Amino acid sequence: MNTAMIADAAHSKALPDLVAKLLTVRQEILVLYQKLAALKPAMPAGPAQHLLQRFRQTLMDYLALGPFEVYQALEDQPADSPYCPARDLARRLYARIARTTQAVLAFHDRYDGELSDLALADLNQELSRLGESLATRIELEDQIVAAVRNHSATLAA
Repeated sequence: MNTAMIADAAHSKALPDLVAKLLTVRQEILVLYQKLAALKPAMPAGPAQHLLQRFRQTLMDYLALGPFEVYQALEDQPADSPYCPARDLARRLYARIARTTQAVLAFHDRYDGELSDLALADLNQELSRLGESLATRIELEDQIVAAVRNHSATLAA
C-alpha cells in the first residue's frame, strides 16, 4: 500500500477524533460555567477561586483546540480530501470565531490571580457577557463540526 495513502487515512481519522475532543472539552466548560453562574455573591472567595481557576484553565484548553488543532488539521488536508468543504467553511467562519476568542481572553485575564470580593460580586455580569461570546462561538463551531461529521460519515460508508 502507498505510504501517502496510509498517512492520508491516518490524518483523516485524526480529524473526527479532534472534533470529538473539542466537543468533550466544550462540554466541560459548559458544566463549569453553570457551576460558576450558580455561585452566590456572598460565598467565600476560596471555593469560588478554585472553581474559577479550573474554569479558566479549561477555557484555555478549549480555545487551543479550535485553531491549533481542529482548524490546523482541516488546513492540512490534501486538495482532494472529502474534508475540503469543511475546511472552506472553517476559513469563512474563522474571523468571527476569532472575535469570540478576544472576549474569552479578556475574561481569563480579568480573573487572573486572587479573587477579590469586588471581582466576585461582578462575576455574574462578566459570566453573562462571556456566555454570549461562547454561544456565538459554539453556534459557529457547530457548523464546522457538522461539516466534518458529514464527511466522516461519507468516508465510513
